[in-house]
Amino acid sequence: MSELGATAQLALRTLRLEPTVGIPSWMLHIMEHAHLERLAGVAPGDYTRAPVRVYLAAQRAIGTCLLDQYIPDNPLTMGVGGYEGPRGATTGAEQIVCDGLLIDSPEAVVEHLERFAFPRLRAEIAAFDHDRRVRDILDQEAALQAILAPEMLKSGYGVVRFPCLGYGSYGYAAYFMAYACYPEVIERHFALQADLALLNNRAAAQAYVEGNLPPLYRLDHDMADSRGTLVRVESLDRLWFPHLARCLEPLLHAGVRMIWHCDGNLMRMVPRLLEVGVAGFQGFQYEDGMDYARICRMRTRDGDPLVIVAGSSVTRTLPYGSPADVKRELNWLVANGPPVGLLLGGSSSIAPGVPWQNLATLVEGLRYYREHGRG
Repeated sequence: MSELGATAQLALRTLRLEPTVGIPSWMLHIMEHAHLERLAGVAPGDYTRAPVRVYLAAQRAIGTCLLDQYIPDNPLTMGVGGYEGPRGATTGAEQIVCDGLLIDSPEAVVEHLERFAFPRLRAEIAAFDHDRRVRDILDQEAALQAILAPEMLKSGYGVVRFPCLGYGSYGYAAYFMAYACYPEVIERHFALQADLALLNNRAAAQAYVEGNLPPLYRLDHDMADSRGTLVRVESLDRLWFPHLARCLEPLLHAGVRMIWHCDGNLMRMVPRLLEVGVAGFQGFQYEDGMDYARICRMRTRDGDPLVIVAGSSVTRTLPYGSPADVKRELNWLVANGPPVGLLLGGSSSIAPGVPWQNLATLVEGLRYYREHGRG
């Protein structure tokens, strides 16, 4: 690891569940260019001209202590009215075509899995190079930490693999019909993903140990909406959780604390995720029924406090509340958070349209808790 400054050291002690005076600030993914430029102290239009420079300057102005997902170019897909990037399976594509096959039915999903997806996974498994993967992870993490040093600590994202639902490739309608009608095919997909993930995660675990990497990794895959899980959780118990559990074991043995990114209402999944070794959560949608205070009182399967990355709500408080609401929510998050292992930020990406004063209040609140802690 590059030499770390005081704010990055604060994040590292927090990840290790050590007592700290201040509460470290997690990254803010701000999508409105004008807000990034204002925080960075640059001229209007500078973000488009120099996204990396402005993004990093904004993170430093925010006081970010911990950053996992390094995506300085991501706001380029956003305009003042929202998303302006390419249309895909979950972002409004008129037709979903995979390898020349029109995905217009559950049977088309099954055909594509059997003709294309399964053979590709088997080929990746056969060709997997453990030593090269270890080197790639170490090189990638070292390069990113060098960019962020000394103020920010780079923790894990985009390195670990695990089985995912296939809606990102096939769209929601066709994929979830296939999930309901052809569960044996869907489980075969999970199994093959997990076979490859196990190889990858053995390499990742070795890289964490050899490189003395920060012991935190964020697992990110949306599996719920405001009503609950996208599929019945009982079906996940049969089809998905066993494969998730087996591919995470190498990282657990290496002492990596894995936290789960929460979108929607995941309350029914929370105990199950803890059972397979997840050690914390990030990204709560409190308005959808995520019981933050209850979760913060929970423990890992080994009895440790959870790592919690709490944040002002990006779907309610920041866009629709007042500065007083932002301040009140931060105070509530701290009062109800775990005794150690707490970080503060936004609950997810901050979309265009958030009033500047609300964002400024969040940044000032993060500074206050970073310097003063719970006192």
